[in-house]
Parts: sequence; C-alpha cells; structure tokens
Amino acid sequence: MHGRVKVRTTEEERERKKKEQVLKMRAYRAAMTRIQKKRSLGELDDEMLGLTVQILLRNPDITTLWNIRRECVLRKTAELQKAMEEDEARSKQEVGKEDESNKPKVVKEDESDTPKVKKEDESDKPKVGEQADGDKKAAEQKKEDTKEILAQQLQSIYKTELDLTEQCLMVNPKSYNGWHHRCWTLEQNPQADWQRELQLCNKYLKYDERNFHTWDYRRYVSDKASVPAEQELDFCTEKIKVNFSNYSSWHHRSLLLPKLYPNEQQDRPMSEHKLKEELEMVLTAAFTDPNDSSAWFYQRWLLGNGAHSEQTATVAAFRCWPHKAQLSLKKSHPELAQLTVQLISGQQTLQLQPWTAVNSEKNQWQCEQAIAIDPSQDYFLDVAGQRMQLAVQPSDQSLYYFVPPHATSSCSKELLTELQTQLQSCLDLLEYEPDSKWTLLTSALLMRAIDVSSYHEQSLTHLAKLEQVDALRQGYYKDLSARWTMEMALAKWPTSSSYPQLFELPTKMPRMPYAQYLIVADKISS
Repeated sequence: MHGRVKVRTTEEERERKKKEQVLKMRAYRAAMTRIQKKRSLGELDDEMLGLTVQILLRNPDITTLWNIRRECVLRKTAELQKAMEEDEARSKQEVGKEDESNKPKVVKEDESDTPKVKKEDESDKPKVGEQADGDKKAAEQKKEDTKEILAQQLQSIYKTELDLTEQCLMVNPKSYNGWHHRCWTLEQNPQADWQRELQLCNKYLKYDERNFHTWDYRRYVSDKASVPAEQELDFCTEKIKVNFSNYSSWHHRSLLLPKLYPNEQQDRPMSEHKLKEELEMVLTAAFTDPNDSSAWFYQRWLLGNGAHSEQTATVAAFRCWPHKAQLSLKKSHPELAQLTVQLISGQQTLQLQPWTAVNSEKNQWQCEQAIAIDPSQDYFLDVAGQRMQLAVQPSDQSLYYFVPPHATSSCSKELLTELQTQLQSCLDLLEYEPDSKWTLLTSALLMRAIDVSSYHEQSLTHLAKLEQVDALRQGYYKDLSARWTMEMALAKWPTSSSYPQLFELPTKMPRMPYAQYLIVADKISS
C-alpha cells in the first residue's frame, strides 16, 4: 500500500519469522493436499470451503483456490435452485389435486346410464368450503415459507463470498483475484446491493486513494448502480484536491469528461470551454510539484486529440496503375477485405478486390487487378462511403491521392490564449529549473498545439535537451523527433516542385515514420 514505511528487523526477529514461515508452509501444504484430494473426489462441500478460507485469509492470490470456491458455490446454488423448482412443481401438483377433489361427483341413477349430479346435503357445503379454503391458505403459506427459506440460503452463500473477499482485500487491497471473485459473486446474485459496493469503494479509497484496483472496481460498480457521471466527476475532483499525485483519479477523470462534454469535431478530448478549465486546473497541480508526473501526463492527454478512435478506414494515400492499385491508411485496419473499395469514372464503377496487406502493421494494402485508365477522365476513389478525387501522376499517367498527416488541431481564440499562457508559464519555470524533464516535454507539446510551423525548430531543441536530461528514454525522444520532422516534411511536400515524383527525406532515419504516405512517390532520396 502507498505510504507504508519499511521497518528494519533484528536478527532475532528474523529468526522468529523464519520459524513461523516454516510452520505456515507445513500447514499450507497439508491443507492444499487435502483440498486437491477432495476436489479429485468431487467433494465440493462445506469442509472444502472451510479449507480454502484458512489459506486465502493469509494469501488471497492463489487463483486455484478461488476457482475451487466458485465450483463449490455453483454446485450449492444449483442444488438450491433444483430444490426451489421441485417445491414449485410439488405445489402445482397439490393445487391440481385440490381442484380435482372439489369438482361435483357424477353418478348413474338407472339403466339408461344418464349421468346426473349427485345432490349433497346443503348443510355440509359451507363446512367443506371453509375447510378447502383453509387447507389452500395453509399450503400457500407453507410454499411461501419454503421459498423464502431457500432464497435466504442462496443469499447466505453470496454473503459468505462477499465477506471473505472483503477480509482478503484488507490483507491485500491490490489482489487481482480478490477483486475478480467479488465481481463474479455479484454477477451471480440477482439481488446484489450496488450502493453498498459503492460505499465499500469509498472506504478502500480512504485507506489508499491511489489504488487503481479500487478505481477499476469503482467504475464497474458505478456503471451497475447507474451513478450519474457528474457525481463521479465531483468525486474525482475531491480526490485530486486531497492528493494531486493520483494517476488513477486523473485517468478516471479522462474517461468521464469526453462523455459529459463531447467535442463535435472529435479533434479534442472534450469541448473547448471545458478543455480550457481543465488546462487551468492541471497547470496548478503540475506547478505545485513539477517533479510529479501524474498531472503532466494528464496535461499531455488534454493537448492530444482525445480518446476518439477512427471507426472507419481513413485513407492517407492511394496510387493506381493499369495492373495494380495500392492503398495506405492512417491507422492499421486488419479487416480491409470487408470494406467496399471502388474506382469511379463518370457512369462507370470498378470494384477493386481482393486486397493483400503489404506490411505487418496492415496500414498498406495492394490489389492485383487489370484497370483501364483514361487520363482525360475524372476519377474518384470511394472507400466505405468516403469519396476522394484522384489526380494524374505525370511520370506514368497513374492515378494518385495524398493528404499529409495532421500535426495539430485548430482551436478558438480563447483556447489559443490559454495555451500561450501555459507555454509562457513553462518557459518561466525552465529558467529556474532548466533540466525539468516534464516541463521541457510539456512546453514542446504546447508549442505544437499552438503553431507547428513557427515552433518546429524550438520544439526539436527541447527534445534534443531531453535526450541528455532523461537519457534512459533517449530512444523515445529520438522517435518523437523523427515523427515530428517527418510530419513537417510531408506537410510541405505538396508545395514543392518535385511533388509527387520525388520525396526527399529531411534527415537520416533508422526507422521511417509515416512510410505508408510515400506510395505516391516514384523515388525517395536521402
């Protein structure tokens, strides 16, 4: 758990603990031997449950024992369910017999075999009716009592499992098995008390507000309990105020904000008004402790394009010759064969298929097919409803399409002002702490969010400084620098005189980012 202080032990204390460990190991082996034997014999009874409890309370991370408990619970609940069904069937049979006995009796009076209803003594009728009603009520009451007893026994089984997981999580609040078994038990119980589970989350987060297991469980519970997202966001805010260094709370916040404040253009994590507020809040947190990474990570997410992922295949580049076609996508798309790719010219439509992946990333595809191309015609490419106009490659009369990767998103004047204010604050802090890696990285990201072209060289200078300051992540900063350099080169390429025949690499790169964009070029020079 976070915040625990290590206590040094003496030699005598170490020896005592060693003897205790030996005794525990013997008891563990004996119990596990007994458990495995009973399991092989199919004895999933109360003794088995008791044996697993003895071990799990000491070590909640033995997956096998939790699996055995689930087997025991499933068997016991199945037996109770069977008992309920049998009781229900028995009750229906008794009701059927009563109905049959209450029917009027039919007798024959003479040789003609004409059935007639036997007349009963009028004085007996009320007595018989009263007795029948009384018996029926007693039977219904007995049925309800039996059903309630069985339901209570079922709830008792689930309560035992929940109590055990709660005790185990006090031993180890980060037990994957303990949290999983609790979720499983609640899923089995149709009468689960989700509000109580929410209170349990609050309790554990008081012990350790950064326990990501509890935060994950809270997301699961709040969804089941239909807790409003606004309420969860307020809870996050309170936890961040208590402790800025809370990765889990910042992450929980990043999942809620896009739902509460969606961005229509989907190029930002949330609406610009809320984004401005979040940037102001996170800057305060980051400057409170510049060496703590949690707030910087959250700020980096704010400066990105959010959690939005493209559901459809977005075309980055396309080239078509009389004998084949090549298609590049911004992101990998393993199911391209399921999409409709068409080449359209006037009233003619040609479906291009089949497609084969050219690289392991599956963002570059090729189709071997005979294609009649008339350079005098206008051609369009249609990929799953996205229509793009194609141009003619002068060198070989092939068709092509190209759009450079977007390095940044547009923003309003108010948001731009806030970004510039934050950049200036970071630059001011660097004057006092020139080797602050988080400030260096964040300032470089802010520069790109404000104006990629104007701050390109300065942002690369910050990355070069980071390679020295944070040598352990040198490879990451080199990759990021190559990526930014390539983005700038691809953005400028359509305005160069060599476009689209020749692409000149801006620098030597061991691994070329955005390689799929270069299928439109005849030649790549370094």
